[in-house]
Amino acid sequence: MRHVLTSFLAFYWALVFALLAFMCIGGSRGVASALGVLGIAVEDSHFADLQHGAIVAPLAIALLVVAVLFCWALVETLLNVTTSPDTSDGVVRIAFISASGMLSLILIGGAAQGIDGLFMVVAVQLTALLASYVAVLAERHSALAAPAAEGEIRAAAHRMASGAAHSSLLSRISGRLETNPREGR
Repeated sequence: MRHVLTSFLAFYWALVFALLAFMCIGGSRGVASALGVLGIAVEDSHFADLQHGAIVAPLAIALLVVAVLFCWALVETLLNVTTSPDTSDGVVRIAFISASGMLSLILIGGAAQGIDGLFMVVAVQLTALLASYVAVLAERHSALAAPAAEGEIRAAAHRMASGAAHSSLLSRISGRLETNPREGR
């Protein structure tokens, strides 16, 4: 089964974090414009603190690392989901955990800078990440449950065939004629 939703969500989050990283390093208002895309209006009084290289470089690198993890999850989902679903599940889990950690660090750093309205925006983004992760888990669970149901049907059919063969063998050994259980005596 193809994991269309997992692929789409991995691509979406990779694109979001890559664009945030490129917005951080580009232009005169890098971090402020990236926070503006998230929905946080940064006042000019905090603008000077956000353009310091010690803030911009680690933030952009961390955002790019998260974007690369989601790209890796996308590639793993597209290529290796049929051969080793546990491997791609681990990559997806690492990507979502690192994205949640990155948003938490943005919340802590923004609170230290005194940026207003940051908690609600980060809470919405974390909720979206959680909903995405739950959707990915549900899709993976449904894909793993389908072959198990088919295997259970085969096992039940095998038990029924074995029982019928055993019953037929016992009736032949005992010399009694095999009776049809559906017919009444």
